[in-house]
Amino acid sequence: MQSTDSPGGILWSPDSTERADTTLTRFAEYVNDVRGIEVDDYEDLWQWSVTDLESFWSSVWDFFGLDSESSYDAVLLDDQMPGARWFPGARINFARALLDRGDPDSAAVVAADESGVVRTLTRSELREQVLVLAAELEARAVGRNDVVVGYLPNIAETVIAFLATATLGATWASVGQDYAPDAVIDRFSQLAPKVLIAADGYTYAGRQHSRIEAVTQIAAGLQSLTDVVVVQHISPDNTLAGTRSDGSSPAWHDWAAAISGRVARSSFTEVDFDHPLWVLFSSGTTGRPKGLVHGHGGILVETVKQMGLHWDIGSGDRVLWYTSPSWMMWNMQVTVLLSGASIVCYDGSPTYPHTDSLWKLAADTGATFVGTSPGYLQACADAGAHPKVDHPLSKLRAVGSTGAPLSEHLYRWAYDAVGDVPLWSMSGGTDVAGALAGAVPTRPVRIGRISGRCLGVALETWDMNGNPVRGAVGDLVVTRPLPNMPIALWNDPDGTKYHDAYFDTYPGVWRQGDWATIYDDGTVAVHGRSDSTLNRNGVRMGSSDIYSAVEALPEIAEALVLGIEQADGSYWMPLFVVLHDNHVLDAGLTSKISSAIRDQVSPRHVPDDVLEVVGIPHTRTGKKIEVPLKRVLQGGRVEDVVNLDGIDDPSLLGFFERLAEQRQANASTKS
Repeated sequence: MQSTDSPGGILWSPDSTERADTTLTRFAEYVNDVRGIEVDDYEDLWQWSVTDLESFWSSVWDFFGLDSESSYDAVLLDDQMPGARWFPGARINFARALLDRGDPDSAAVVAADESGVVRTLTRSELREQVLVLAAELEARAVGRNDVVVGYLPNIAETVIAFLATATLGATWASVGQDYAPDAVIDRFSQLAPKVLIAADGYTYAGRQHSRIEAVTQIAAGLQSLTDVVVVQHISPDNTLAGTRSDGSSPAWHDWAAAISGRVARSSFTEVDFDHPLWVLFSSGTTGRPKGLVHGHGGILVETVKQMGLHWDIGSGDRVLWYTSPSWMMWNMQVTVLLSGASIVCYDGSPTYPHTDSLWKLAADTGATFVGTSPGYLQACADAGAHPKVDHPLSKLRAVGSTGAPLSEHLYRWAYDAVGDVPLWSMSGGTDVAGALAGAVPTRPVRIGRISGRCLGVALETWDMNGNPVRGAVGDLVVTRPLPNMPIALWNDPDGTKYHDAYFDTYPGVWRQGDWATIYDDGTVAVHGRSDSTLNRNGVRMGSSDIYSAVEALPEIAEALVLGIEQADGSYWMPLFVVLHDNHVLDAGLTSKISSAIRDQVSPRHVPDDVLEVVGIPHTRTGKKIEVPLKRVLQGGRVEDVVNLDGIDDPSLLGFFERLAEQRQANASTKS
């Protein structure tokens, strides 16, 4: 099928053989035969899935053989949000479900780095190492009510550590090593973890970055720790940073020494369906990052549905998603093991030594499914990369993209430069640890559109009065419960924070925080966040982390940072600063600001521009108006996106309005 230039036009389409060979088609036939539900196309199947939740989710359970895990007393109790109860009576363990599937001799984890070194673990080897580490953690008194945290890059040991934690019924949380110690402590200290598992460093853009000093600072800042286990990833000569000498410090262990000779645990701890599996952190836009708690069972049923029906992943697949343990896509990548597939863990930069290095890695490792972000695709397009010409991608059958809306020109670029395979844009998030709209392997891929609303997800777009809209931009909402919604927010005993985060705008209805359009055919276009999350190349960060670093500088009175999706698909992240008297925003101060963010927060969130302003506009309760200013800089009129009566100094808005006009004029001149 040839590319078309029209928005919404068909770019790729499966033929009749490809459609018939999908798990989604087999599931639809199962629904017809076993449930007696007549579904003629995907929209019929979706409509049934959100109308009869109990029948749909029990069909997922049965179709994917989860009866081998457990039975259950009912599918859904208390059909309300928040408060829905799924599969009461089920007794499961998520790690067991992942590790018991697939051919024991087939690859489970392929670990690669920038040097070209590749290490492969079979499914039986992975299972053995998980159970050995679980025994070691159990010997350290880790049990079902404890938390284990990881400060690790995307390596095989991170997968092992997570699954070992889940094996015991303990709760896992992780942060990638590009986060500075204070940002890590800010997240992990909320959880009172018992054990920290950390690497001595990571590789990025041709350099090895030692993190032993950072690990030492993190361990010192987590008073609840009893043990620290260090993976000597970048150098066997790195020494452990501390010992238990006075009873106040955690004991330090080398990973290899800690588990050598340990007898593997023989079983998995069975837990309730909603027992905590992991904590994922929100970006911390308005304060400390929220800890979103997801359960073993909710992630299990969502994962088999997503991987099987939407990604069409099977035992012959190998999934390479460029990600970090800070991002929920790392968690999703691990869960493809449920389908009997293997995963590629990569420690390094996708653009080193060349912009198209991720595609070379895909070819070298035999990846069938590559996941990336609009930012990386744009970088490849800008560099004039031609992956299908320069790399043998004969095994590649699909590409996924998430982290930000995917612009129309990137759909065209991918079809022309990567190959005649579907490019599936997906939208969901940390909140649900999955996708709300995404791949539909039996449907064509349309330029600028997500293929459809995911099965079981009652996704709608509403106007500001709560009325459904079609073919126009609205607020993305979910009107019926999902099993993978958080079971709680951490340290939120009465559920107030949970309610206020998702159900305050529309009572009883989940508000996702995205602007989107749902078209009559069920395809979806997401236009960006309706909040102020910074989302650079799929790595989410809250503005509060940036403010903590910048506003601590003696020259800075106040700062405002915005992450702005541009019409051309690019992403602009400006930082606006108010200076104390007698200071000038020169090259030296700009460099100092960038260094503070790089060292204390993340090198990936250094702003594109630092601009001086005379003041930052606030609400009358003192909150910076990040979202309205983002809308202004995206071209919105001040009177349409800002309630002037609620602003402390409306005169300050003029600068942002003039800046938006100037940027628009510059863009028009260039085009």
